[in-house]
Order: sequence, then structure tokens, then C-alpha cells
Amino acid sequence: MATMAATHFFHRRDIISSGDRTSITSNPLAGGSLKQFSSFYKPKGFSSAQSNYRNLRTQATSDGRKQVEIVYNLDEKLNRVADEVDMNAGLSRLTLFSPCKINVFLRITSKRPDGFHDLASLFHVISLGDKIKFSLSPSKSTDRLSTNVSGIPLDERNLIIKALNLYRKKTGSDKFFWIHVDKRVPTGAGLGGGSSNAATALWAANQFSGGLATEKELQEWSGEIGSDVPFFFSNGAAYCTGRGEIVQDIPSPVPFDLPMVLIKPPEACSTAEVYKRFRLDVSSAIDPLTLLDKISKNGISQDVCVNDLEPPAFEVLPSLKRLKQRVIAAGRGKYDSVFMSGSGSTIVGVGSPDPPQFIYDEEDYKDVFFSEANFITRADKQWYSEPTSASNADSFANQTSNTA
Repeated sequence: MATMAATHFFHRRDIISSGDRTSITSNPLAGGSLKQFSSFYKPKGFSSAQSNYRNLRTQATSDGRKQVEIVYNLDEKLNRVADEVDMNAGLSRLTLFSPCKINVFLRITSKRPDGFHDLASLFHVISLGDKIKFSLSPSKSTDRLSTNVSGIPLDERNLIIKALNLYRKKTGSDKFFWIHVDKRVPTGAGLGGGSSNAATALWAANQFSGGLATEKELQEWSGEIGSDVPFFFSNGAAYCTGRGEIVQDIPSPVPFDLPMVLIKPPEACSTAEVYKRFRLDVSSAIDPLTLLDKISKNGISQDVCVNDLEPPAFEVLPSLKRLKQRVIAAGRGKYDSVFMSGSGSTIVGVGSPDPPQFIYDEEDYKDVFFSEANFITRADKQWYSEPTSASNADSFANQTSNTA
């Protein structure tokens, strides 16, 4: 007897013996689901009188009832159908880790005719990050964004919404989303938290849409959102030039088990104000490729973690300079290097996961954010994974005024 071209589902109580035929009086999947059907389907070896019915072919009779013929290999066919359901159902929910970055060194090399500055920097992703949940929305016109902290724009000003709008513009996708962001990365910190969120949103939209774009295209498009966004499509370690959007992947020059502590005061540094106060004539003259070579050969030390934006940032926020000085003084022998990331206001201490004791003890620092972190990268064609050893769930326990 020829096998069926399609599988017809049935329920045991609906099988009625009729001579050498068997009639079926109802279809349980009319308004039902494969999950409901699987409640009675049993795998091979299940002891039941019905286990001998391997498959059925339906035929309509003159009175409107259906007749079925027994065919074999029901297990195989049902497993195949289940696989097809899984493949065709489509992605409806996705939770992704959105890590931040630090600038191990940051050289400003020139001022451009368009008013921006050219830079050369070693960017590296670290294990502190946000968690973003994406769900397909029934809406065909609006994304809906929520977060666990106040003070963050939830409209088109948010880089996540900008990223989703950009993806639809570039690909013609008609998918809209519900997004919830569990924020752990503080804003105004020089850690690229918003840029990472934007890159993560582009990645998520592409997953929901079946990969309409290549990673290279996502990276190129992301530069329209912000200069730091393309970096997050690297492997997690990159030498970045131009405004930051020219990204050269490199093998991580630092060990992944090297700990660090991030310390950020409640005050933020305005990137625009920091660059406004920057003076090229008094910045470092060291070749950034020399810094990269030294780090690759000898690791991180105070002399290679150069940040040309520290002097103007310390003018904008004088207390940040004192914080760095105190961390260095209190952490002698504890940290390999202490430096500011990006345009501030995060101070990074590499070599220990713990902040100096004065951060705990003094009233002036009661609202300071701090978190331990490590360097991480990502696998090819995969997004970043949150390290299992650090959930970052307590990162906000020691700060109360930041809106990450």
C-alpha cells in the first residue's frame, strides 16, 4: 500500500471499526494544535492497542464521515511533521545579552573638516551588559519599548527604536516588536551601552526576519546610528579608527580571566562638551599602533592605557580626576592600570574585581556605581553570551541615582 502524501491526525476515541475499514468521526486539530495532539501520541514501545495503528489514509464516504486506511511508520511521519512545524513556526521571542565596552587606549589623532575627530583606539567588549527581550508585535506600525529604570527615552530618540527603524528601511521588513530592556550599564559612562543596545536590536531584527542582511551589511548600516555601533559587530576586540566606525577585528590581546572593576560617579560627562574642550596640541604623541603592539606583547600596564580625552573630561568634571587619583593611590599593587573609558565618566581598574575600600566607607561615594567585569568576545555568527559566572544582577546594588 502506498504511503500517504500528507499526514492526517486523529484521536483514539474517534476511531470506529467498520468491517475491513476504520472510520474517523472528527479531527482533533480543527481549532486545536500539535501540542494537543501530542498529548495522546506515544513513542515507539508504548503498550497500547492503538500502537498498531501506524498511519491512516482518509477517504470521505457518502454520508459525510471519513474512512481511513492503516499505513505504517506513523512515528517517523509524526516526527517529520513536528520538525516541519518547528521550522515553519518562525521566531516569536528572543532574549539577548547586550554587553558594553571599554577603550583600553584612546588616541585622538586629528580634527576633521566636518568638525569630528579622528581617533585610534583599542575597543574591547566586557562582561557587564544589559539584557534585552524582543517579542514580535501584532502591530504593523509601532514598536513598544519598556525598561526597568526611569529617565530613558522610549520613543524614536532611543537607539533601539532607531536601529529597528533603520533595519525596516534597509530591508523592507514589516516586523514590529515589543522590547524590554533590563538595564545594568549606566548612561554617560563612556561604556557604549546605548550603542550596544542598537547593535543588539539590529541583530535581533535580522534573526526575526530570517537573515535578510549579512553581518557586514548590519555593521555598515549601523554607522548611521552612531560611531561606536559598528564595533559591536566585530568579534569583541578591535582596533578602531576614523570616528570609530572603521573596525579592524584583532585577536584579543588580553586574557579573558583578567579581572577589572568599573567605578562611575553619579555625574555623567557630556561627550560634546569633552570634545569641545579637547586640545590636540597638548594630547599624547605616541603612535597608537605602538600601544597596540605593547599590549599584545606585554599585556596591560599604566603606560599603555592612554586616553587623550581624560584632561578635557577632568575639566568638565573635576571630581573625576580626584576619583582616578584616589583609586591609583589606594590600589597600589592591586591594579595593573587605572584609566578612564571613552569620554567618561567611568574609571576602570584592571587587575582586581574589587573597588578600593574608600568607595564603601565614605559618604561622598555612597551613590557611586561599581561593578566587576572581564574581557569577552563572541563566536562567529553568534551574538554575545553573558558569562555564566557573572550575571551582573547586583551591579546596581551600590548606586541609586544613575539611569542606566
